[in-house]
Amino acid sequence: MSGLLLEKKNAVIYGGGGAIGGAIARVFAREGARVFVAGRTQAKLDAVAHDIAAAGGTVETAHVDVLDERAVQEHADAIAATAGSIDVAVNAVSVMHDQGTLLADLSLEEFMRPIDGFLRPLFITSKAVARHMGRERPGVVLILSEPGAKLATSGILGHGVSAAGKEAFSRLLAAELAPGNIRVVDIRPHAVVDAPAAGSYTKDLFARSAAATGQSVQEFLEGGLAQGTLLKRLPTLTEIAETAAFLASDRAGAMTGTVANLSGGALVD
Repeated sequence: MSGLLLEKKNAVIYGGGGAIGGAIARVFAREGARVFVAGRTQAKLDAVAHDIAAAGGTVETAHVDVLDERAVQEHADAIAATAGSIDVAVNAVSVMHDQGTLLADLSLEEFMRPIDGFLRPLFITSKAVARHMGRERPGVVLILSEPGAKLATSGILGHGVSAAGKEAFSRLLAAELAPGNIRVVDIRPHAVVDAPAAGSYTKDLFARSAAATGQSVQEFLEGGLAQGTLLKRLPTLTEIAETAAFLASDRAGAMTGTVANLSGGALVD
């Protein structure tokens, strides 16, 4: 067995310029994968690619709008034509959404924003890559969700429904793709403690909640949110990326249709 988890694997990361997507891309490249990072902000993609290339990894970038089904299909086709296959696909796409507003004050648009913003790209990207996966080369689709999928709390209607939808999509897709030698695994981190400093949209997402408690966003994460976990700490970008690399590797070949809970124990299934 190779010492590199993903040697000779071709991996595409949607949202690859983001905090989590970028962290995963860097670790995948370190573990021997040929990495294709796709997203809407070229400068962020270039920054990730620069880090990977500087460390001796192989990376290509593509400006792709994951809401454009045709563009995503053409990009996936191009990867397969160039690399021969797509072995791993990660959906790390994020969209700004509301957290904290109750039903009485929540607009239909705000409710639907995370549902449409997360689930539409998930369908589009999964469909595009699945055609180029599996059979003689094991394929893996990794999906990111959140503890909101399980929480019974107020103020996260749209967020909670979208998170639950991602986990249901992951489970059902796993059943559909398993006969083709394709695994689907969901990763459920909590809020990521070092993501705001890495440019994540969560710095703005949690700003209102933090202000309501008289804290900075970092204090809110390390204090209030972290205390709701069993470990009394939130996951880091490195922990998520390292776990993703293992799940994408053949060493996790018996895992599919399940959730890897990286919430620090915020929820125990």
